[in-house]
Amino acid sequence: MSQSVSPNQINSILAPNPSLTQQSSIGSSALGNFVQETLALTKRLFIQLQRRPSTLVAGIIQPFMWLILFGALFSKAPQGLFGNDMNYAKFLAPGIIVFTAFSGALNAGLPVMFDREFGFLNRLLVAPLASRYSIVAASTVYIIVLSFVQTAVIIGASAFLGAGFPNAIGLSAIALIVFLIVLGVTALSLGLAFALPGHIELIAVIFVTNLPLLFASTALAPLNFMAGWLQVIASLNPLTYAIEPIRYLYLNGDWAVSSIVMSNPWANISFGGVILVLLGFDALVLLAIQPLLRRRFA
Repeated sequence: MSQSVSPNQINSILAPNPSLTQQSSIGSSALGNFVQETLALTKRLFIQLQRRPSTLVAGIIQPFMWLILFGALFSKAPQGLFGNDMNYAKFLAPGIIVFTAFSGALNAGLPVMFDREFGFLNRLLVAPLASRYSIVAASTVYIIVLSFVQTAVIIGASAFLGAGFPNAIGLSAIALIVFLIVLGVTALSLGLAFALPGHIELIAVIFVTNLPLLFASTALAPLNFMAGWLQVIASLNPLTYAIEPIRYLYLNGDWAVSSIVMSNPWANISFGGVILVLLGFDALVLLAIQPLLRRRFA
């Protein structure tokens, strides 16, 4: 026997659930507040850069000097030392791109450390923020934007010095690789900024790790040019996994995700494999700093 349904019951069924609507509104509001806070804190960092532009100027001049000096140093290298039909400017450009982005990302923790020492970070932590993670998100956005600016300048300067110019798809791939390496190193630097007691210790870590990671990568010399033990270290260095695909993009306009872009002592790795390695590096660093950030923000 069927039962009739009144119009009021139909309206109650079709009407949206107030609790679900309220939860959705709260979620969208929290996301909007997080984005607003991140943009405001990022704007503060750019205002500091505008008042002290020497950081950006030095970050552009230094890699340009590296390109000129190292290019002149190896200008008379034997033909074929760096591969067929490759001059040292074309070989060096990817290494300078990655190393410049890496150096900037490694310094990302310094503004946070100075905010800690001057007491501004404590003011942020007691402010009614929607999420305190907007503090680290702002620093990350700031460093990524600076890295893209520096990368564009280096690509233009290296093209002027004879390295050539990748096509549009290649430039997009370079931007993706730079983004991935900067994201992981920036997260690591921000974690150190919260873990170390002061800026002296952070600067010491930066100096100790900066140049050794450069020379233990393929930025300045090919992998087969190194001693056996250094080849193993370079094959474990995240910078190598960012340098080699960019170098392949400079040499090959026609490439695919399955293209083999680097060979280490134990395997040949495709472009897609390199991207997975960089994603794994980012995930590992982000997971490692999560407990530290939660403890500090608490």
